[in-house]
Amino acid sequence: MSFEIIVPATSANLGPGFDSIGIAVSRYLKVKVEASTASWQVEHQLGKDVPTDERNLIVKTALQIAPAIQPHHLIVDSEIPLARGLGSSSSAIIAGIELADHLAELNLSQLEKLQLATKIEGHPDNVAPAILGDLTVSTYTADQQVFSIKGHFPEMALMAFVPPTELLTTASRSVLPAKLNFSTAVKASSIGNTLVAALFAGDLKQAGQLMEQDQFHEQYRAHLVPHLAKLRTLGHQAGAIATYLSGAGPTTMTVIDLKSCQRFADLVAASGLSGELLQLKVERQGVVIR
Repeated sequence: MSFEIIVPATSANLGPGFDSIGIAVSRYLKVKVEASTASWQVEHQLGKDVPTDERNLIVKTALQIAPAIQPHHLIVDSEIPLARGLGSSSSAIIAGIELADHLAELNLSQLEKLQLATKIEGHPDNVAPAILGDLTVSTYTADQQVFSIKGHFPEMALMAFVPPTELLTTASRSVLPAKLNFSTAVKASSIGNTLVAALFAGDLKQAGQLMEQDQFHEQYRAHLVPHLAKLRTLGHQAGAIATYLSGAGPTTMTVIDLKSCQRFADLVAASGLSGELLQLKVERQGVVIR
């Protein structure tokens, strides 16, 4: 019997929540699992650089967890742009875990899935909301334990600006400093801590101000994403709560009231910036199988 795995896209960091805060958003990776086959067949429209056999990240992840599972024909339909800061690799990893769990009848708990996904991905900011949905705040400790708390992101629209060019996470991480001095680290973490408190309290005014005061990564990546500063200014003109770099970029996310979305879209259209503007919302549910 065939089944379908549906994984939401995600947006991580939210400014100062570096490698820890994430939200699930309304774009999806859908994987239809069809009949068993002699070898893995992954049908997709993602381009020639994405493997169509056991090297595909979905299958590769599944085989890490359950090496003996029977090959199947998979039909992949993804609305999540690759290497743009919307959790494309995390969604594939989650789909692979669900594939292994279902085919091998592992009956993994959400915590076990989160532990596996974080170990594979390296940090939980994208994988946690993809599994749990909504807003998550997570950490991966030195002894490789994952702790994740799910919250409720306030009812706001999200305007994702997706540039036409990729920005690989490896390239985006290579510009980050190896160390921060003590006073900067204290300031950066205090901003992140207060952002979490504001989000959980539903205080959008404070949360928005704090999202734009990151000290961990955005300033170091600024030359890779020159559109961020311009979009932040346009967001303020449209009455947005905040604009931040989504994950490693190059996508930016603007948190805005629904009635102001068109005003922001008009300003972006008139700005001359090259890219696609997507109107999204927070997805309250994580990965599902149907």
